[in-house]
Amino acid sequence: MDIETLKHLALLGALHGQIRVSSSALASLLLSSPQTASRRLYSLEEKGCIERKVTGSGQRIRITEIGRLLLLSEYQDYRNIFERKRSTVMQGRVVGGLGEGQYYISREGYRNQFFKKLGFVPFPGTLNIKLDEPFNPGPHQVLIEGFREKERTYGGCRCYRIKINGQEGAIIRPDRSSYPLDLVEVISPLRLRDALKLKDGDEVRLTLL
Repeated sequence: MDIETLKHLALLGALHGQIRVSSSALASLLLSSPQTASRRLYSLEEKGCIERKVTGSGQRIRITEIGRLLLLSEYQDYRNIFERKRSTVMQGRVVGGLGEGQYYISREGYRNQFFKKLGFVPFPGTLNIKLDEPFNPGPHQVLIEGFREKERTYGGCRCYRIKINGQEGAIIRPDRSSYPLDLVEVISPLRLRDALKLKDGDEVRLTLL
């Protein structure tokens, strides 16, 4: 329902600036009650998809970057359905990370599965890439199962084989991840910053295999 509401707001112009719209007017577009329309707006606001300012004369709404990326991801899905093709090449730029990848990638429960299912033991760390468009995963995913180590539980993740500037690797998407749709983490048997001589801001090309 969030996408449907975002779509109608975008058609009203909220993707390009603030618009004034009442819950009653939005309800007529959604074929719902004003109360339901109001709840949907509140949900979108809570998720950071819209910015809303309520005044005595009504409310002003603007779609945020998070909302725009959700709409763009939906648009790409429909392109794949109706055009019967998908782009396997993605462009992006190297960005800095929080340094947490090394800790998780080094867990034995993950490393054993990476070796068995991907065919390589990854360098202990990830390369963060901010894509030009939201990541649209291919159908060939590799499932990495969660596990328990001592007193801690580690969640599962999904991997997608890629080549980054010609080097073997995989995009890793933790099941518990809250990363934006256009930010991906890449693992590889090599330290990619050294192997490909990369620094923050450098452009890279990722090809889904």
